[in-house]
Amino acid sequence: MMDSGDIEGGGLKYQPVVAHDRAVLEMSNMDPGSSSSSSPTKRLPELKNVKVGTLATDRSDVQPSSNGGVSRGGREYNLELFGFDSLVNILGLKSMTGEHVASPPSPRDGDDSSVPHDHSQVVADAKLGTLMGVFVPCLQNILGIIYYIRFTWIVGMAGVAQSLVLVLMCGLCTFLTGMSLSAIATNGAMKGGGPYYLIGRALGPEVGISIGLCFFLGNAIAGALYVLGAVETFLEAVPAAGIFRETITHINGTAAVEPIQAPSEHDLQIYGVVVTILLCFIVFGGVKIINRVAPAFLIPVLFSMVCIFLGFFLARKDYPAKGVTGLSMESLKENWGSDYQFTNEAGIPDPNGRVYWDFNALVGLFFPAVTGIMAGSNRSASLKDTQRSIPIGTLSATLTTTALYIVSVFLFGSLATRQRLLTDRLLTATIAWPSPSIIYIGIILSTLGAALQSLTGAPRLLAAIANDDILPILNYFKVSDSQEPHVATLFTAFICIGCVIIGNLDLITPTVTMFFLLCYCGVNLSCFLLDLLDAPSWRPRWKFHHWSLSLLGASLCIVIMFLISWSFTIVALGLASLIYKYVGIKGKAGDWGDGFKSAYFQLALRSLRSLGANQVHPKNWYPIPLIFCRPWGKLPENVPCHPKLADFANCMKKKGRGMSIFVSILDGDYHECAEDAKTACSQLSTYIEYKRCEGVAEIVVAPNMSDGFRGIVQTMGLGNLKPNIVVMRYPEIWRRENLTEIPATFVGIINDCIVANKAVVIVKGLDEWPNEYQKQYGTIDLYWIVRDGGLMLLLSQLLLTKESFESCKIQVFCIAEEDSDAEELKADVKKFLYDLRMQAEVIVISMRSWHSNAEGSQPDESLEAFNAAQKRIASNLAEMKKSGNGKEDIGALNERQVEKYLYTTLKLNTTILHHSRMAAVVLVSLPPPPDNHPAYFYMEYMDLLVENVPRLLIVRGYRRDVVTLFT
Repeated sequence: MMDSGDIEGGGLKYQPVVAHDRAVLEMSNMDPGSSSSSSPTKRLPELKNVKVGTLATDRSDVQPSSNGGVSRGGREYNLELFGFDSLVNILGLKSMTGEHVASPPSPRDGDDSSVPHDHSQVVADAKLGTLMGVFVPCLQNILGIIYYIRFTWIVGMAGVAQSLVLVLMCGLCTFLTGMSLSAIATNGAMKGGGPYYLIGRALGPEVGISIGLCFFLGNAIAGALYVLGAVETFLEAVPAAGIFRETITHINGTAAVEPIQAPSEHDLQIYGVVVTILLCFIVFGGVKIINRVAPAFLIPVLFSMVCIFLGFFLARKDYPAKGVTGLSMESLKENWGSDYQFTNEAGIPDPNGRVYWDFNALVGLFFPAVTGIMAGSNRSASLKDTQRSIPIGTLSATLTTTALYIVSVFLFGSLATRQRLLTDRLLTATIAWPSPSIIYIGIILSTLGAALQSLTGAPRLLAAIANDDILPILNYFKVSDSQEPHVATLFTAFICIGCVIIGNLDLITPTVTMFFLLCYCGVNLSCFLLDLLDAPSWRPRWKFHHWSLSLLGASLCIVIMFLISWSFTIVALGLASLIYKYVGIKGKAGDWGDGFKSAYFQLALRSLRSLGANQVHPKNWYPIPLIFCRPWGKLPENVPCHPKLADFANCMKKKGRGMSIFVSILDGDYHECAEDAKTACSQLSTYIEYKRCEGVAEIVVAPNMSDGFRGIVQTMGLGNLKPNIVVMRYPEIWRRENLTEIPATFVGIINDCIVANKAVVIVKGLDEWPNEYQKQYGTIDLYWIVRDGGLMLLLSQLLLTKESFESCKIQVFCIAEEDSDAEELKADVKKFLYDLRMQAEVIVISMRSWHSNAEGSQPDESLEAFNAAQKRIASNLAEMKKSGNGKEDIGALNERQVEKYLYTTLKLNTTILHHSRMAAVVLVSLPPPPDNHPAYFYMEYMDLLVENVPRLLIVRGYRRDVVTLFT
């Protein structure tokens, strides 16, 4: 075992990793993961008592057996053979138990979706069908304020032809979105949150929350839209109720000058704030009250629609008002073309007005009239058959309202003059039979009902986002299932009141349009991605879908957004992007099985196939280090790897690009250590994430270290994504810890890497390796002895890209024989480095042959280590001869060659100490283990090479180039 003090022996002085080291202390409090906190079970779970009617018809002879099964007449009927609980106990299938079990939440950090959840809570039976659960809510949300008080004005401004184009384009957008919504909604059970839940589970939490919050804002602002519509209708119907009166003179190039009354903006603001506050009090009463009165809001809408259509056929020329022509072909021809012009802020035509209306602006004004298709999906928890009701109800409501708008375009275009269409905002009330008051009441009740729905749905959407516990800032809005979201309701009310204070309906509607279009685009993109990937889990019951239709729907949403206003579009997309970025930085990690993960998986497979099995070109070569986490000593508890290994792994990547594979080997039997391996892998993964190193953790169970590493080096990785560099710590404690096992394992690993054609980087002085905040000065010295494919040069350049080494300079020392042409070698190396775009100082050193080294003077510390190594080798060799162990190795061993290796490493160590004692880091070529030399001897050679060098990288390349001269 390794103690906490310095370890000295054989000329080595080593300070091991101990519990009070700074690098260890900052890791000791890390959460090793949920898997480490629970002890693994080593036996199969016991079966619960399961009574199945088909196993026994007579209750009297059915008795539970001793092992938990069901016995009848001495025979046992159980599933113990399979080693798991039956499906009745795990899933709570309705066909077997008759119980409805709540679906488990999406797994987040620390959650294991495979663990059965408590099924004691029984969900109430759903009662709503397709008609009342989906069709009616969608119809009530779609038919709203725009149709009553703006549709006739839109027909007058755009003309019949362009109004048809407008309706068809917006209707096609919502229809394609409904198709995508139907496909996603029928691919599994839905929870609360509506479109946020669908988008988040398809595109991930970042996209889901960013679009979900925008959709929340859209619903909150839509509440202000409905409130202003109700107030404007009330003031139009009862002008005397206005506190401020405003008379506007209409000038449209006609001979007659007609004064027109319009509600004051201040009246809209005052009444709007009061109505919003009253609605909030109703919302605070709870959703039950709202659901009881919600059907009553639909009756006035349907009745008012009947009155309007009766008025179409009963209208005559100048009846019931001047400018009404009745259904006339002349009026249809007159209103066929567009008449875009300037208006004032109230929408009254005025050549001196500040607002100019064109087709793009009308798209933004009309699009809220086709929204509301998400009303059914928001009520998924109250439906009898979600996967049947949502597609049929949503698409039926979309087609019904689109057909109603198309018919209304022709009827309104044939009913009145263009002047009447542009000046009478409540033309629907004017022509209604028998009285306009019915329309006024219908508009007010329908808009107030829609406002209640918005003020009820928006807080629940915000609460659903908060309950997913992804964004900590939203924790204030979290509520339990049985509580009302009062805090979210107050927040929604503040937003609604702020928009009401604006007081202009025509300015609010484009904002609502942008947020709804952004949500619809997210739904279409979700279906497009899921359809395109076609994962095995993508099996929607709604079969009428295709990725091309979803892509068309998403593209149409983007086109409509830019048609309305490119500035509003940029703001909406920018807001969503900021939320996305904020969620990515501050949000908690979550895995919802979204489509992006599937896309990454398929992209990785396709990229892996495209890489093939051929060697990667040097220009595209990336280091893929296999970090061998063998500590060569005991680490403190909860520290699965040396704290500085990840710091060094990051130094081998340029700008963080690349992947590291951290591998550790557990000695033992796989069946006995499988659970321990999972726990260790979780701890190692936590360590990698804590050190902010891009990589994966792998734990291998093997009988011994050598067999485990040999299996790793052969099988780890796929295709060209196999690790190409093995990184490990130099075993500085081998002499104190184990004189035979560590040298044999260390030499075996090097030989395995050579056979497998893997590069090797051995780090000496890992305890002193700097982290990203420790600035280094001096030089990076390379002792380039053998051809390594340029790996040593590349590693030095990668070190310079790190902040800790960016102030250093590179020195290349070329080792040459005394009789070689040093100047010519220096010139060749300089030219080579220049072609490689590497800046370095080249120094050529001539070394004497090994037999002449005895005459030269050496540093005292090197000579002392050399003499000690000679004595230990001689003693070990004598012991081997005496005991008779390894006779074949001794016979093939050349003692003069052993002495030559010692002299060579002594000379190289002396050279390094002479030139690079103050270097930030030294890189030297790794000598391969010589044949027929015991592992103990090789460790003596290596110890003499690294003696007194504080920070050293011993590098060996492999049979290929990793740098190239050519562009």
